Amino acid sequence: MDGSIALWMFGAVFIVLLMGYPVAISLAGTALAFALAGNYFATFDSDFLEALPNRLFGIIENDTLIAVPLFIFMGVMLEKSKVAESLLENMSKLFGSLHGGLGFSVILVGMLMAASTGIVGATVVTMGLLSLPTMLKRNYDPALACGTICASGTLGQIIPPSIVLVLLGDVISSAYQQAQLDKGIFSPETVSVGDLFAGALIPGMILVLLYLIYLAATAFFKPSSCPALPVTETNSGLFMELAKGLFPPLLLIMAVLGSIIGGIATPTEAASVGAMGATFLAYLKKQLSLKQIKAVAQNTTQVTSMVFFILIGASLFSLVFRGFGGDELIEELLSDLPGGVFGAMLVVMLVMFLLGFVLDFIEITFVVVPIVAPILLAMDISPVWLGIMIALNLQTSFLTPPFGFALFYLRGVAPPTIKTSQIYRGVVPFILIQLFLLALLAIWPGLATWLPTIIYG
Repeated sequence: MDGSIALWMFGAVFIVLLMGYPVAISLAGTALAFALAGNYFATFDSDFLEALPNRLFGIIENDTLIAVPLFIFMGVMLEKSKVAESLLENMSKLFGSLHGGLGFSVILVGMLMAASTGIVGATVVTMGLLSLPTMLKRNYDPALACGTICASGTLGQIIPPSIVLVLLGDVISSAYQQAQLDKGIFSPETVSVGDLFAGALIPGMILVLLYLIYLAATAFFKPSSCPALPVTETNSGLFMELAKGLFPPLLLIMAVLGSIIGGIATPTEAASVGAMGATFLAYLKKQLSLKQIKAVAQNTTQVTSMVFFILIGASLFSLVFRGFGGDELIEELLSDLPGGVFGAMLVVMLVMFLLGFVLDFIEITFVVVPIVAPILLAMDISPVWLGIMIALNLQTSFLTPPFGFALFYLRGVAPPTIKTSQIYRGVVPFILIQLFLLALLAIWPGLATWLPTIIYG
C-alpha cells in the first residue's frame, strides 16, 4: 500500500485548516473524504473504519480523561475568584522596591496560576489584563513586559497539574504499551499521568528559575527597562495580606499534586478534590454565587467539548492514516534517518515545533504523538522523558513568532499602543531560555526521570 497518500492527508488537513474550518471537523472530514476516495479506487480497506465505534467507546470509558473537565473547572473557578489579582497585587508590593520587581511578581504569580489552572490561554489573558497596564504605567520596556507575561503564561504547559500533561499521559501510556507489544513483550509496563507530573516538576522549576535569573540580569545591566516602584506603595501589613492570598491556593496545589505524586489518589480523584477546593476557595473570597457557578460550568463545558470533539476527529484521522499505511511509512522514515535515535528524536521535535505554529497542543497530542511515539518508544526511549520533551517543545512553539498562540492571546488584550513587533521582540530571550532547557534535558534525561524513579521506583 502506498503510504504517501497518508502524507497527502496531512497536507489536505493544513489546507482545510487555513480555510478557517474548525479543527475537529477538518480532521474528521478530511479523513472521511480520503477514506471514501481510497475505498472507491481500492487503495483503502474500509474495515479500518469498523474500529471507530470501539475507539470512541474507549474514549468515553477512559477514567484518566475524566480529569480533564475537573481540572478545567478548577482552573476557571480560580480564575474567576480573583486569586491571581490579589496575589499579583501583594507580590508587586513585596518585590516592587527592586528593579525588575514587577517582572519577578508576574513570573511567580504565573507559576502559581500555572499550577492552579493548567490552562495557557486563561493565564496569559488574565496576566495581560492585570499586569500589563501596571508595568507600562511604571515605565517598563514594553517588549520586556510583554515577553515576561507571555512566558509566564505558558508555564501552564509544563508545571503540573497541566492539562497538556494529562492528555499527553494518556496518549504516551497507550503508545508505550503498543511499543512493548510490538517488541513481543506481552506483559507491558505502564506509565501514568502521575509519572509525567513528577517528571515535569524539576524541569518546570528550573525554567522558572532561569526566567528569574534573566530578569535579574536585565535589571542589573539595564535598570531603566524595569524600574522599581516608589517606596510609598509598600504596605505595613503586607506579609499578612500575602499569606492570606498565597496560603489557600498553595494548599490546594499541594493537596492536588501531593495526592497524585504520593500515590494516594488517581489524577481523576485529585482533580475532583481540586474542583471542590477551588469552589470552596471562591466561597471564602466571597466570589461564589449562582451566576458565577453558571458561568464556570458553561466555560468548562465549552472547553471540555472542544477537547473531546477534537479527540474524536483525531481518532478518525489516525485510523484512516494507518489504513493508508502512514504509520509504516513514518516508522521507515524515522528508522532510516542518520544518527539513529538522536536523529529520529531531533526530526520529531523539529516537526512538532513547526506544527505548534499552526496547531494547538490538543491536535498535536491527539494526531501526531500517537503516530510517532510508539516508534520512538520502541527505540528504548524513556516514556516520561519523551513526554516532558514534547511538553517543553510545544511550550516553546506557543511563544515563537509569528504564529505563537500566547502572542495572539496577549495581542488580543494588549492596548493599541503596544506594537506586535514589541511582543515578538520581548519573547525572543524566553524562547532561547526554553531551547537551552530542552538541550539540557536532551543531554541529562535524569532531570525528568530521576524524581519519578525515586517516588515510584
